[in-house]
Amino acid sequence: MSSKHKNLSEFSAYNLIDISDRKFAIVVAEWNTEVIEALFKGAYDTLIEYGAKPENILRGNVPGSFELTLGASWYAQHSRADAVIALGCVIQGETRHFDFICDAVANGITKVGLETNKPVVFGVLTTNTEQQAHDRAGGKHGNKGDEAAITAIKMLGLWHNIVGNVPL
Repeated sequence: MSSKHKNLSEFSAYNLIDISDRKFAIVVAEWNTEVIEALFKGAYDTLIEYGAKPENILRGNVPGSFELTLGASWYAQHSRADAVIALGCVIQGETRHFDFICDAVANGITKVGLETNKPVVFGVLTTNTEQQAHDRAGGKHGNKGDEAAITAIKMLGLWHNIVGNVPL
């Protein structure tokens, strides 16, 4: 993704494939609802824009960002999703809770992808302030949900380039 002009949601068209028959799961944390819904809308709208069918986009809510890992694991293992997008928002507070949650979720999402051999995309905002979260959820820095959806599409494109049209 590009930071040119401060819009982090700009990207190249490389590795974009036909996703009309692909299934996507979007796992959504319930904290910071306004920000999360903007991220979800960005991811959903981007998938639709690039050819996904609405019936092939699954949404699962989890209580908070910490639970994204297990929710993503369930979708990756027990649904027919070709890719999973995890969306959350953790805003720095006065304690170290932020550090523990962000570290656990980042490592957990990575582990789920490696264990299931499917793209599991980290679409979690980790910001210092609520304003920074809004700026990255459709504000002046783009929408991390858009970026997460494009990342899922591009990872499926990479898989396609490596092995052809073989299911994950």
